[in-house]
Amino acid sequence: MRTRTVALALIAAIFLPLLSFQGAGAVPVAVPAPEEVLGFRPGDDRKLASWRQVVDYFRRLDAASERVRFEELGKTTMGAPFVMATISAPENLARLEEYKKIQQRLADPRLLDAYPDREAARLIARGKTIVLITCGIHSTEVGSYLSSMLIAHRLASSDEPVVREILRNTIVLLVPSLNPDGVDIVKNWYDKTLGTPFEGTEPPELYHKYTGHDDNRDWYAFTQRETRITVEKIHNIWHPQIVHDIHQQGAAGSRLFLPPYMQPVEPNVPKQIVEGYTQLGLAMKDELRAEGFKGITWDSTYDAWTPSRAYSHYHGGVRILSETASAKLATPVTIRPEDLRAGLGYDARKASANFPDVWPGGEWRLRDITNYMTRAAFSLLSHAARNRELWLRRFYEIGKEAVRPRKPGELFAFVIPPSKNKGYMVRGQGNIDFLAGALLEAGVEVFESKAFTAGGVRYPAGTLVVPMAQPYGAFAKTVLEAQKYPDIRDAEGRPQPPYDVTAHTLSLLTGVEARPVFSPFRFQKVAEKGYGWNGGCGDGVPPRRAIYRSHVPSMDEGWTRFVLDEQSKCINYLSLEDKEVRAGNLNRRFDTIIIPDQSPRLILEGYRPGAMPPELTGGMGAEGVRALREFVEAGGTLVCLNKASDFAIEQLKLPLRDVTEGLKRTEFYSPGSILRTELDTTHPLAAGMPRESIAWVENSPVFEISDAKEAGRVRVIARYPANSDALLSGWLLGGERLRGRAALVEVKLGKGRVILFGFRPQYRGQSLATYPLFFNALRP
Repeated sequence: MRTRTVALALIAAIFLPLLSFQGAGAVPVAVPAPEEVLGFRPGDDRKLASWRQVVDYFRRLDAASERVRFEELGKTTMGAPFVMATISAPENLARLEEYKKIQQRLADPRLLDAYPDREAARLIARGKTIVLITCGIHSTEVGSYLSSMLIAHRLASSDEPVVREILRNTIVLLVPSLNPDGVDIVKNWYDKTLGTPFEGTEPPELYHKYTGHDDNRDWYAFTQRETRITVEKIHNIWHPQIVHDIHQQGAAGSRLFLPPYMQPVEPNVPKQIVEGYTQLGLAMKDELRAEGFKGITWDSTYDAWTPSRAYSHYHGGVRILSETASAKLATPVTIRPEDLRAGLGYDARKASANFPDVWPGGEWRLRDITNYMTRAAFSLLSHAARNRELWLRRFYEIGKEAVRPRKPGELFAFVIPPSKNKGYMVRGQGNIDFLAGALLEAGVEVFESKAFTAGGVRYPAGTLVVPMAQPYGAFAKTVLEAQKYPDIRDAEGRPQPPYDVTAHTLSLLTGVEARPVFSPFRFQKVAEKGYGWNGGCGDGVPPRRAIYRSHVPSMDEGWTRFVLDEQSKCINYLSLEDKEVRAGNLNRRFDTIIIPDQSPRLILEGYRPGAMPPELTGGMGAEGVRALREFVEAGGTLVCLNKASDFAIEQLKLPLRDVTEGLKRTEFYSPGSILRTELDTTHPLAAGMPRESIAWVENSPVFEISDAKEAGRVRVIARYPANSDALLSGWLLGGERLRGRAALVEVKLGKGRVILFGFRPQYRGQSLATYPLFFNALRP
């Protein structure tokens, strides 16, 4: 009998944690492990799940576990379900609406009673730490979405004390992929090339229909459907204290990055956020190091400068970015010690203060990636559970500081006067509406006012007012003021590159005047500003325009398609690939061809032989160049954006040179900045525009005529000011080299013309101020 009792106890200990009871009298259902649904365990070599399989797995978790609620939040750009799992103790899931209300009141202390600190203390005692875990925004970083199933399964099935504490004290919002479309784009390519010499290569297309890797650079303009779903249905509803954003990085550096971030930190990020991500990141690395995980770095590589990747930093929550070393998608790699490389702020080959445990090299598999990811995630969740009160109190303090009344001399508000010139209309909406819409999407209060006086200036009715004393005033300030990126140099005096770009002044990008006012003023609200996204359009006219589409994916090509599909006045186009260019006779089909921003070498040569299947290699080649020349000489218009302009100058032998070519970063550097330009408004491209405009300059060419005898073929449409600083926002070194030089030119060639933009006029779907130049260039 004793033997039987022990055996039954052992069976119960093993299997009871895997059972979830769906109420009194319900039949227990075993919580499925991922391998039972997928046919393999996430992290197995050479195995990727489809998005349908991922969704199916979470649906089964929802059916089997009373700890999981799974829901579809909307549809992606390509129509796939965008989903989220909410995971917590059953008693917490039964009171989700109560916890949402607690979050809302702590986020906006104006909603509290006459004794806000006292009520806040009561709410903090009842509330839970809200943790949002986001996976798979970059779809070639495959460990992330696979790890989401491992994380969810442990939370749904385990009876470990640490898991019980997490479930009791936190509510976990788990998004298996922020880019579901990319899951299948990558899996389909991987499966197609499995067992071939091209196994583990990245797909020859963007893994988001429009943005590719830029899909996490959209978190202040909110142009993409997936971004808006996440903001509207998760961030703005739940106001998470912690966002764990799980990523991968290159294979030859550290095994794992965790915060704190390296400098610079964007100055509007609250000090409590910096304190929070520093505390949590260091606690996570200490815990992982103690368990023997090697190759962890912090305070390196990644900064906290731009809101484009850190929405939560302006909404009361820390962003814990983790970056785990990659394999070749799901294929193992072998990294020799000599293959390891130095990164920004550390060297993977030697120990240092922020990289103490060198990974010695060796085989690196998808299983290693999922092990690092899942262990880091549970370290984060455990900290969130153990320090529940600390996280909620810090969250409240951020909100309390944000809504306090402003003193004289502090920034009181931004005012946005109405403009007689609506500017470029994005799907029927003016530039001001686009800017106001982005602010409203972020939860910022924007009021339309009757006439008022502020700072000695009389403003007419219809002026928009954005007060700073509100929960997300810091977000508004960040995107309405000019950035002054610090001049950070390395030991040799070279500029330290930003992780992304240095400017995010949405008011400048949209061409909208936003005036800061530093003294209190009264204004009479007409209403809170309203805003909504419209649908697309199509005029049914057969397109005579083409966008060149290299087999080497270009994010700028994707953004160009997005702008024409979603933001233009029905400008139709076709995509044009290398073999079609090489075939020639382009005038028969097209009047205008656009070459988006891409390096001249990639346009000309594409993938080199052996790097990809033969049909995807070779670029335009000499045949394509000859066909383009014939197209233009016969009357066509070739429009080149940013670095593609250098391709046209070189290959079509245009009488121009790029004055920045060959310069060192210490001599000239503009890593994503907004510069001032002056337009020739008598030219049709600039018709109806103000004389002063902007240019988004990022590794951009600057033009001057190279052959005086050919000057008559060249007309300058935009140039940098000759007698003043061109920098409006961001970072610019060697700006004197720009003075009086051309930023946009038209060059005659035979019966046609080549239009060279020395900037990105349709930058990430944000630079509405320069859309008219771009769209006018597309007209016959």
